[in-house]
Amino acid sequence: MMESEIIELFIRHLKRQGDLPLGDDAGALRLGDRWLVATNDMLVRKTDVPDIMTPEQVGFKAVTMNVSDMASMGAEPLGFLFSLGIPGDLDSDYLEGIARGIGEALDFYGLPVLSADTNEADDLIIDGAALGITERLLTRSGAKPGELVCVTGDLGRALAGYLVWKNGLEVSDAVRKPLYEKFLEPRARVREGSELSKVASSAIDISDGLAKELYLLAEMSQVGIEVRPESLPLGKGVEEVAELLGLDPFEIALASGEEFELVFTVAPEFVESLNFDFSVIGRVTRGKGIYLVDDSGKRVMPKLGWEHLTGFQMKILYS
Repeated sequence: MMESEIIELFIRHLKRQGDLPLGDDAGALRLGDRWLVATNDMLVRKTDVPDIMTPEQVGFKAVTMNVSDMASMGAEPLGFLFSLGIPGDLDSDYLEGIARGIGEALDFYGLPVLSADTNEADDLIIDGAALGITERLLTRSGAKPGELVCVTGDLGRALAGYLVWKNGLEVSDAVRKPLYEKFLEPRARVREGSELSKVASSAIDISDGLAKELYLLAEMSQVGIEVRPESLPLGKGVEEVAELLGLDPFEIALASGEEFELVFTVAPEFVESLNFDFSVIGRVTRGKGIYLVDDSGKRVMPKLGWEHLTGFQMKILYS
């Protein structure tokens, strides 16, 4: 079964839900005039940890994955919790590196650890959770026709870095460094999420690829989206890698997962008030469908990105 099918199966049976129904990056309970936000995100070595990643980077990423969900909901992170599944043959130095990485991430995000648990497992598993709080929730269902579609930071470096490593590409340090920075050491957009909670109508973080996230946002909001490919903010080194492999750099940007950038929709009059790096990549429309629009016309955006339990949908990029 695909991940989406498993989620649908469980939702049919999980009738007792929070004040915010399941379907967003995190769940929430209303506490007076604020929302308590909670999320959990699992890291498994087999699927989430390339051999090049250090144990410190693994630990840091486990925290970032969860904090990013807080950011996409417009919540201020309050604390981190985790359970650790440990295979019997895991080296103690590697395990200490993970602990060090989690500690470094908690310092970076200014978070306390609230609880932790360990157990034996067949593979290394870090099942993290985070709590946060906000006065105004950002969800995937608030986008409205006429609004702008925007994204923080740049796109494509995580996948391009993976492709450099996977294919053993010979690239300069000037190209490799920014790619590996995003591929191995991504950071959550906490400050941006907090600012967006005041003005944005919807948001989602890029964990499975921009194209997939846009499809989710449009479906939840019951709107259409049009994106101009040339407006996608390609990260440094993405075009060089695309040329080496004969790929379209914009498709790399659409497919690249674990970017942990924020995709958001906002009314045009609020754009100039945003005080961080972002790009306007398209607009929200009436109707349904996600389209790429340029001088050659309008075409359906390919559904690129990661689907757990089936592997990457864009196999030409990830194989």
